[in-house]
Amino acid sequence: MPIPSIGLDFGTTNTVATVANAAGEAEAFQFAHENAAFSAFRSVLCFWKEADAARVAHRHEAGPWAIDEFLELGGDCRFIQSFKTFAASPLFTNTAIFGNPYAFEDLLATFLRKVREHAGREFPRRVVMGRPVKFAGAQPDEALARTRYEAALARLGFEEVHHVYEPVAAAYFFAQRLTKDATILVADFGGGTSDFSVVRFSPSATGLSFEALAHAGVGIAGDAFDFRIIDHLVSPMFGKGSFYRSWDKVLPIPNAYYSKFGKWNQLSIMKHTRDYAELQRLAKSAMEPERLEAFLAFLDADAGYALNRAVTDVKVQLSHADEATLALRQGGVSIERKLTRADFEGWIAPDLAEIGDSVDQALARAGLNEGEIDKVFLTGGSSFVPAVRSLFEARFPRERIETGDQLVSIAYGLALIAQEDDVSRWTA
Repeated sequence: MPIPSIGLDFGTTNTVATVANAAGEAEAFQFAHENAAFSAFRSVLCFWKEADAARVAHRHEAGPWAIDEFLELGGDCRFIQSFKTFAASPLFTNTAIFGNPYAFEDLLATFLRKVREHAGREFPRRVVMGRPVKFAGAQPDEALARTRYEAALARLGFEEVHHVYEPVAAAYFFAQRLTKDATILVADFGGGTSDFSVVRFSPSATGLSFEALAHAGVGIAGDAFDFRIIDHLVSPMFGKGSFYRSWDKVLPIPNAYYSKFGKWNQLSIMKHTRDYAELQRLAKSAMEPERLEAFLAFLDADAGYALNRAVTDVKVQLSHADEATLALRQGGVSIERKLTRADFEGWIAPDLAEIGDSVDQALARAGLNEGEIDKVFLTGGSSFVPAVRSLFEARFPRERIETGDQLVSIAYGLALIAQEDDVSRWTA
């Protein structure tokens, strides 16, 4: 019998935990919040203080329960999202939360304990963990990310950890439906990275024969698309492109403040950095101070999560319509801007070009051309974006392209790989 294991897809946006049931089929841990059942657990944390007559206690929550606390407490809590993008960054050592330093492994262990608690299930001693082909960040340190993952997982009681490329796990899940030999290109679009694997499968009565031909990845995905929308619609309202006076000089407001919108993890802590104080000083000498004051009001309202949801809603609208409205109202912040699908596709064109280059890289490493790919499997939230799908339809016959279970396919594949006699065949 296989060793009891879980598959764990810790994502920038969502996390999914899975096991194989008695029939050998993958099933996801289920959660319930406000009478709604779900398996994709939002990858967010909220920390706050509670005081009584005796002492002040520090509390924390994760997933939709963290969002509840954040919406109720606002500026009286610390809300952290997209923290997976810290995993491979040597520049990130820790973040202070109410005076206590939290390293990446502290955040991940805290988060996973809450996943376990809300699932109401114990974790076994073995985990098959998904990992991107290329971690997010300018100079990601993969060994550091692996060390951090394993340190966090050890605190949950995991004694055996296997790391599997996320697109390989998705490929394994997709390959369950194969009836003949096939070479598959899997494209996994996450929040922080887009990863590609070329895998050859041969199904037989004894299981799947597997050969990984190539992997490639790029630190561009859903968050980058979000940034393009914000950069064109929101940042100008907050002072991007405006000027301030410094003695007898007129200087542009530094763009560095607006680059924070490119990473939700940075935006969620911006209020607690020196950038906030610098913006306050700049507002006093700005030629259009009302724009910087609007930026400060946005940070004061801790409206980063609300903006995140508003941008996600816009992308969903544009997947089905030619025009959409970005609407945000929280605290003293009120934004309503229209955009078209054509605008959005023009803004993300440079990102799509880099994604296309990464696909070319995967094919070149595999020594194959488009015609030698039997199936293309698209997974991850950004696979719903029409321009992303069009990128693949321009390269491969439409009948070869498939999607399905975009939010859980990786985790399902991890749980199924965990049932293999030799898991190490699949590990990164």
